[in-house]
Amino acid sequence: MPYLKIQTNREVTDDAKQEILRKLSVLVSKNLGKPEKYVMVRFDPAQPMMFAGDAHPCAYLELKSIGLLESKTETLSRVLCQFLNDELKIPSERIYIEFADAKNSMWGWDGGTF
Repeated sequence: MPYLKIQTNREVTDDAKQEILRKLSVLVSKNLGKPEKYVMVRFDPAQPMMFAGDAHPCAYLELKSIGLLESKTETLSRVLCQFLNDELKIPSERIYIEFADAKNSMWGWDGGTF
């Protein structure tokens, strides 16, 4: 159910991406209280991006999940920004995160919906 998409202008090696994806899968599962077997994480190739008028490292994330509570978004923002700062040296003030709660009937999986 949880889906995290990462877009950044930072070049990241394929090996590093795989390790980041593995860590983020665990991080999302833990912070949303959802089984990791349902977590999907995507790391797009580096994109031309600009934030605040310059092309210094920046990132845009989308986190969607069934039952994503607004009360959890501040903690999720802090945790995800800290992770990207630690792993990719992207300052938290150069990261946007879009949170979305999905209705279970609007999220398909395994030939049905949740």
